[in-house]
Amino acid sequence: MTNPRHERTDRERLAKAQRVLAKKQKGSRNRAKARLKVAKIHGRIADRRRDYLHKLSTRLVRENQVIAIEDLSVRNMVKNRSLSRAISDASWSEFRSMLEYKADWYGRRVVVIDRFHPSSKTCSVCGEVASAMPLDVRVWTCRCGVVHDRDVNAARNILAVGLAVAACGDGVRPPRT
Repeated sequence: MTNPRHERTDRERLAKAQRVLAKKQKGSRNRAKARLKVAKIHGRIADRRRDYLHKLSTRLVRENQVIAIEDLSVRNMVKNRSLSRAISDASWSEFRSMLEYKADWYGRRVVVIDRFHPSSKTCSVCGEVASAMPLDVRVWTCRCGVVHDRDVNAARNILAVGLAVAACGDGVRPPRT
């Protein structure tokens, strides 16, 4: 399921309302009205995002016994100027917290994979770890001949490690080379 990008859909309305607010005189009633308009747009974006996250997290928890996710440093990722808006719009931290408390409600398990696990660089077929892979490389070929989409390969590896942790316990790690 793709991210509906709620902030992106209302970005023009929000920008216009903020420009109108910026031109109002401080302390005036018209500024208060403009401020409320901006707050309503922000609230609408937040409500739609939260509703989507609740529906998605509930569906995932109901359909799966074990959910494996990667522990990402969202705080550091938001520092990237080109990705910060999209990451904030996806609301990953809120989604993770929803998954965790709903998994407790339903008696399911959320397995969190270490953020330093090389999930996108490891071949999901043969297990070989690629040496270096910059973020702009979206498709890569392993030595065994398999062509991987970076995100799909990472998802397969996270699932495999998550299921191994669920079966064997923590401490499951690929061999370091």
